[in-house]
Amino acid sequence: MGTFPATAGPRRSTLLRAAALLAVGATALTGASATAQTAGVRLPSVFKLRPASAGHIDAVGRVAPISTSDCVAQIGIHCYSPLQYRTAYNLNPLYQQGITGKGRTIVIVDSFGSPTIQHDLEVFDQQWGIPNTQVEVVKWGNVPPFDPTNADHTGWAGESTLDVEYAHAIAPDAHIVLVETGVAETEGVTGLPEMMDAEKAYMQHHNVDVISQSFGATENTFPGFDKGNFKSIEDLRYAFKFAAAKDVTVLASSGDNGATDAKENGSDLYPFKVNSWPSSDPLVTSVGGTQLTLDNNGNRTAPDKVWHDDYGAAGGGVSGVFDRPWYQVGVSNVTGNHRGTPDISMSAAVDGAAWTYESYDPTRVGWHLTGGTSEAGPIFSGVVALAAQTAGHRLGQINPRLYALGMLPSQWSGIVDVTAGDNSWDTVTGYQAAKGYDLASGLGTIDAARFVHAVAGR
Repeated sequence: MGTFPATAGPRRSTLLRAAALLAVGATALTGASATAQTAGVRLPSVFKLRPASAGHIDAVGRVAPISTSDCVAQIGIHCYSPLQYRTAYNLNPLYQQGITGKGRTIVIVDSFGSPTIQHDLEVFDQQWGIPNTQVEVVKWGNVPPFDPTNADHTGWAGESTLDVEYAHAIAPDAHIVLVETGVAETEGVTGLPEMMDAEKAYMQHHNVDVISQSFGATENTFPGFDKGNFKSIEDLRYAFKFAAAKDVTVLASSGDNGATDAKENGSDLYPFKVNSWPSSDPLVTSVGGTQLTLDNNGNRTAPDKVWHDDYGAAGGGVSGVFDRPWYQVGVSNVTGNHRGTPDISMSAAVDGAAWTYESYDPTRVGWHLTGGTSEAGPIFSGVVALAAQTAGHRLGQINPRLYALGMLPSQWSGIVDVTAGDNSWDTVTGYQAAKGYDLASGLGTIDAARFVHAVAGR
């Protein structure tokens, strides 16, 4: 049976009661006490940033990954390799056309990072026959030495590993940059200002095509929210505004707690529907989660549905902060007057977890399984890099293009509607997938061979 790190978030007890095989971390801010002040932003720090996905199937890593059918027989869940995702999302025709992300840059932002990221990626690549690449590691601020006995460090290292390995698996020739920030519990910082600073600073001096963010905080936990004062969030948007001006695409995972999310204490969920930032930001593309059912070769044996299994559910709903952006006017019958999330969805189910190789913790070296929308985010970042290469330029804010494509037939747009499942979680009844846009899967998922050309306009 699995073990669960301290970063497993508010579903920890639920997962243990369910005899869960995997832990999926919360998209929430928890713990800490003090103040963070950077770039003119001052946030009361009653919580600490956590990675959006953490947890592994076994205390000791497996020597080698096993097939989907063996996972079902031995573990009771589906598990998938990057090669299966390539087949499922119809990526191979793009690679045959020379569309591999070459010349494009994906920036991944995580606290602490992983000291073994290059080695682990090389083992991952060798296993699946993927060309290797050199990961550029950028340390922003005072990043402490990695401590494999520190659950915060290992939780973020797991997140970093998932992000890097799956962005690279989808766009094998894209340049991968892992920006590590030094967010430590003892310093009592929230982490978000540091991350926004890091993103803006890197964009100021380097070419960036897409930024992948596998973290989030419930909107309701920001200071002033209960009084209708959203300045604490608005003051953090400077990196996204800068990205928009530089035509950089920004992504964020929609969350793993369905239509609800974590309170400030990180151990409880709101008993009503909420949303999280930065996923809810209109300048960000929100990436939700689906559950794929594939055979050992990556062929579908059932249509995709909204991720909702025993271990978590795809985040989605309406923002309590942001008005409906102009590009969602065509789906206003679903979103009402507020920003709706997600925009698009990719694989995230724990019953359908992704294989990763990790060696940052010497007691758990080997192959592990991870799920959550922080798997969906880096997968989609790779797709964006492929589209940017196809277009020959950065795509910038892609949400207007997504919603325009959503009005076209699937064979032209490459957007595949998801019409089954819902994102109910805990005691909160969520949203049901339906024909067209919905607050459980967004516009749906993709057929990459069509979608990449459509979103690139070529």
